[in-house]
Amino acid sequence: MDELSKSTNIAISGMKAQAQRLRVISENLANADSLAQGPEGTPYKRKIVTFKNELDRATGINSVKVDKVRPDTAEFQRRYDPKHPSADRDGYVLAPNVNPLIEMMDMREAQRSYEANLNVINVSRAMLSRTVDMLR
Repeated sequence: MDELSKSTNIAISGMKAQAQRLRVISENLANADSLAQGPEGTPYKRKIVTFKNELDRATGINSVKVDKVRPDTAEFQRRYDPKHPSADRDGYVLAPNVNPLIEMMDMREAQRSYEANLNVINVSRAMLSRTVDMLR
């Protein structure tokens, strides 16, 4: 039974990591159209979540954790709009380096990973319940 609770704890750590990833993706999507405030300003920078493997020495469980939420180093998009107040001398406005299509794909991947971890928890609980029923 100890192994079942370990597998549940591993799945929970995966769910927490994917939930944080979904939050960051949502923030990226919400700011996809925010432009720079003035010609010298910079627009929103896309954020990327990285994970790390972490060993809990007390339980011997390897679990996933969010390592960093860091800004994407990709260049900003440039849109030609000479009448915009944030346009530079050449008439270009800096726009966020967020591609909504990529964000939606990342969101779908995070959702599937979250659901897979949820299925592990459900299966572990069912196995534990059946074991208890057999012991009665």
